[in-house]
Amino acid sequence: MTNIFIIHGTFGHPKENWFPWLKSELEKLGHQVFVPKFTTPKNQTLNNWLKIFEEYQNQIENSIVIGHSLGVAFLLNILETKSVQAAFFVAGVSSPLDNEFDENMKTFSHRQFDWNKIKNNCQKFYVFHSDNDPYIPLEKAEELAKNLGVDLIIVKNAGHFNELAGYIKFDLLLEKIKQLTSSQP
Repeated sequence: MTNIFIIHGTFGHPKENWFPWLKSELEKLGHQVFVPKFTTPKNQTLNNWLKIFEEYQNQIENSIVIGHSLGVAFLLNILETKSVQAAFFVAGVSSPLDNEFDENMKTFSHRQFDWNKIKNNCQKFYVFHSDNDPYIPLEKAEELAKNLGVDLIIVKNAGHFNELAGYIKFDLLLEKIKQLTSSQP
Protein backbone atom coordinates (compact mmCIF):
# COMPACT_ATOMS: atom_id res chain seq x y z
CA MET A 1 0.00 0.00 0.00
CA THR A 2 1.23 3.46 -0.92
CA ASN A 3 0.07 6.81 0.37
CA ILE A 4 -1.06 8.95 -2.57
CA PHE A 5 -1.92 12.66 -2.50
CA ILE A 6 -4.08 14.49 -5.05
CA ILE A 7 -3.68 18.28 -4.86
CA HIS A 8 -6.24 20.54 -6.56
CA GLY A 9 -5.60 24.00 -8.00
CA THR A 10 -7.06 27.50 -7.98
CA PHE A 11 -10.87 27.52 -7.63
CA GLY A 12 -10.61 23.75 -7.13
CA HIS A 13 -11.82 21.27 -4.55
CA PRO A 14 -11.50 17.52 -3.84
CA LYS A 15 -14.86 16.55 -5.37
CA GLU A 16 -14.27 17.94 -8.88
CA ASN A 17 -12.78 16.77 -12.16
CA TRP A 18 -11.18 13.31 -12.15
CA PHE A 19 -10.14 13.46 -8.48
CA PRO A 20 -13.03 11.41 -6.96
CA TRP A 21 -12.78 8.80 -9.73
CA LEU A 22 -8.99 8.45 -9.35
CA LYS A 23 -9.26 8.28 -5.56
CA SER A 24 -11.80 5.47 -5.85
CA GLU A 25 -9.74 3.54 -8.43
CA LEU A 26 -6.55 3.81 -6.37
CA GLU A 27 -8.33 2.76 -3.16
CA LYS A 28 -9.60 -0.35 -4.98
CA LEU A 29 -5.92 -1.19 -5.56
CA GLY A 30 -5.22 -0.91 -1.82
CA HIS A 31 -3.64 2.53 -1.67
CA GLN A 32 -4.45 5.17 0.93
CA VAL A 33 -5.49 8.34 -0.92
CA PHE A 34 -5.61 11.85 0.52
CA VAL A 35 -7.31 14.74 -1.30
CA PRO A 36 -6.95 17.78 0.97
CA LYS A 37 -9.20 20.81 0.57
CA PHE A 38 -7.32 24.08 0.36
CA THR A 39 -8.54 27.67 0.62
CA THR A 40 -9.22 29.13 -2.83
CA PRO A 41 -9.49 31.70 -4.22
CA LYS A 42 -9.96 33.65 -0.97
CA ASN A 43 -6.97 33.27 1.38
CA GLN A 44 -5.10 31.34 -1.30
CA THR A 45 -1.49 31.73 -0.25
CA LEU A 46 1.34 29.27 -0.01
CA ASN A 47 1.55 29.80 3.77
CA ASN A 48 -2.17 29.08 4.23
CA TRP A 49 -1.93 25.93 2.11
CA LEU A 50 1.16 24.77 4.02
CA LYS A 51 -0.72 25.20 7.32
CA ILE A 52 -3.58 23.05 6.00
CA PHE A 53 -1.06 20.45 4.78
CA GLU A 54 0.70 20.20 8.18
CA GLU A 55 -1.64 17.39 9.27
CA TYR A 56 -0.22 15.19 6.48
CA GLN A 57 3.47 15.58 7.34
CA ASN A 58 3.73 12.01 8.64
CA GLN A 59 2.14 10.52 5.50
CA ILE A 60 3.98 12.50 2.80
CA GLU A 61 7.40 10.82 3.03
CA ASN A 62 7.83 8.16 0.33
CA SER A 63 4.34 8.79 -1.05
CA ILE A 64 3.16 9.46 -4.58
CA VAL A 65 1.96 13.01 -5.23
CA ILE A 66 -0.34 14.23 -7.97
CA GLY A 67 -0.82 17.93 -8.63
CA HIS A 68 -3.30 19.65 -10.92
CA SER A 69 -2.74 23.23 -12.07
CA LEU A 70 -1.63 25.33 -9.06
CA GLY A 71 -1.34 22.05 -7.13
CA VAL A 72 1.85 21.47 -9.11
CA ALA A 73 3.50 24.66 -7.83
CA PHE A 74 2.37 23.78 -4.31
CA LEU A 75 4.00 20.35 -4.61
CA LEU A 76 7.20 21.82 -6.01
CA ASN A 77 7.42 23.88 -2.80
CA ILE A 78 6.85 20.72 -0.74
CA LEU A 79 9.47 18.77 -2.72
CA GLU A 80 12.17 21.24 -1.79
CA THR A 81 12.05 19.78 1.74
CA LYS A 82 10.22 16.42 1.60
CA SER A 83 11.06 13.17 -0.21
CA VAL A 84 8.49 11.25 -2.22
CA GLN A 85 8.79 8.32 -4.59
CA ALA A 86 7.03 9.88 -7.60
CA ALA A 87 5.27 13.04 -8.73
CA PHE A 88 2.61 13.34 -11.42
CA PHE A 89 2.08 16.91 -12.61
CA VAL A 90 -1.04 17.73 -14.66
CA ALA A 91 -1.55 21.09 -16.42
CA GLY A 92 0.97 22.53 -14.02
CA VAL A 93 2.24 25.96 -13.29
CA SER A 94 5.76 26.64 -12.00
CA SER A 95 6.41 30.24 -13.05
CA PRO A 96 4.42 33.45 -13.61
CA LEU A 97 1.63 33.15 -16.19
CA ASP A 98 1.01 36.84 -16.74
CA ASN A 99 -2.74 36.32 -16.90
CA GLU A 100 -5.78 37.04 -14.70
CA PHE A 101 -4.96 34.13 -12.36
CA ASP A 102 -1.41 35.24 -11.64
CA GLU A 103 -2.24 37.41 -8.62
CA ASN A 104 -3.67 34.41 -6.71
CA MET A 105 -0.66 32.26 -7.60
CA LYS A 106 2.29 34.52 -6.92
CA THR A 107 3.19 33.19 -3.46
CA PHE A 108 3.37 29.69 -4.97
CA SER A 109 5.15 30.19 -8.28
CA HIS A 110 6.72 33.65 -8.55
CA ARG A 111 10.07 32.43 -7.29
CA GLN A 112 13.09 30.46 -8.37
CA PHE A 113 12.67 26.82 -7.38
CA ASP A 114 15.66 24.78 -6.25
CA TRP A 115 15.41 22.20 -9.04
CA ASN A 116 18.37 20.19 -7.72
CA LYS A 117 16.73 19.74 -4.31
CA ILE A 118 13.42 18.85 -5.97
CA LYS A 119 15.06 16.23 -8.21
CA ASN A 120 17.01 14.82 -5.24
CA ASN A 121 13.76 14.45 -3.27
CA CYS A 122 11.85 12.66 -6.04
CA GLN A 123 13.30 10.17 -8.49
CA LYS A 124 10.35 9.86 -10.89
CA PHE A 125 8.43 12.70 -12.52
CA TYR A 126 5.60 12.66 -15.05
CA VAL A 127 4.46 15.91 -16.65
CA PHE A 128 1.12 15.90 -18.53
CA HIS A 129 -0.13 18.83 -20.56
CA SER A 130 -2.70 19.41 -23.24
CA ASP A 131 -2.09 20.88 -26.65
CA ASN A 132 -5.06 23.22 -26.06
CA ASP A 133 -4.98 24.28 -22.39
CA PRO A 134 -6.84 27.63 -22.23
CA TYR A 135 -5.06 28.78 -19.04
CA ILE A 136 -1.49 27.48 -19.07
CA PRO A 137 0.50 27.74 -22.30
CA LEU A 138 2.31 24.66 -23.60
CA GLU A 139 5.63 26.52 -23.21
CA LYS A 140 5.13 26.49 -19.43
CA ALA A 141 4.82 22.70 -19.45
CA GLU A 142 7.88 22.39 -21.67
CA GLU A 143 9.80 24.58 -19.22
CA LEU A 144 8.66 22.45 -16.26
CA ALA A 145 9.59 19.18 -17.96
CA LYS A 146 13.00 20.59 -18.92
CA ASN A 147 13.68 21.77 -15.34
CA LEU A 148 12.81 18.27 -14.09
CA GLY A 149 14.80 16.52 -16.82
CA VAL A 150 11.85 14.49 -18.15
CA ASP A 151 9.87 14.17 -21.36
CA LEU A 152 6.58 16.03 -21.59
CA ILE A 153 3.50 13.87 -22.10
CA ILE A 154 1.19 15.82 -24.42
CA VAL A 155 -2.46 14.79 -24.43
CA LYS A 156 -4.47 15.97 -27.43
CA ASN A 157 -7.53 18.16 -26.81
CA ALA A 158 -7.54 17.72 -23.03
CA GLY A 159 -8.01 21.42 -22.28
CA HIS A 160 -7.14 22.04 -18.63
CA PHE A 161 -7.84 18.40 -17.71
CA ASN A 162 -10.97 19.52 -15.90
CA GLU A 163 -14.66 18.66 -15.99
CA LEU A 164 -15.28 21.45 -18.51
CA ALA A 165 -12.92 19.62 -20.89
CA GLY A 166 -14.66 16.29 -20.19
CA TYR A 167 -12.16 15.02 -17.63
CA ILE A 168 -14.14 13.17 -14.99
CA LYS A 169 -11.81 10.18 -15.58
CA PHE A 170 -8.13 10.19 -16.45
CA ASP A 171 -7.25 6.69 -17.65
CA LEU A 172 -3.72 7.52 -18.84
CA LEU A 173 -2.78 8.87 -15.40
CA LEU A 174 -4.20 5.79 -13.68
CA GLU A 175 -2.27 3.51 -16.03
CA LYS A 176 1.02 5.32 -15.33
CA ILE A 177 0.42 5.04 -11.57
CA LYS A 178 -0.41 1.33 -11.91
CA GLN A 179 2.77 0.73 -13.92
CA LEU A 180 4.84 2.50 -11.30
CA THR A 181 3.30 0.77 -8.28
CA SER A 182 3.27 -2.70 -9.86
CA SER A 183 7.03 -2.47 -10.49
CA GLN A 184 7.73 -1.86 -6.80
CA PRO A 185 8.89 -4.76 -4.61
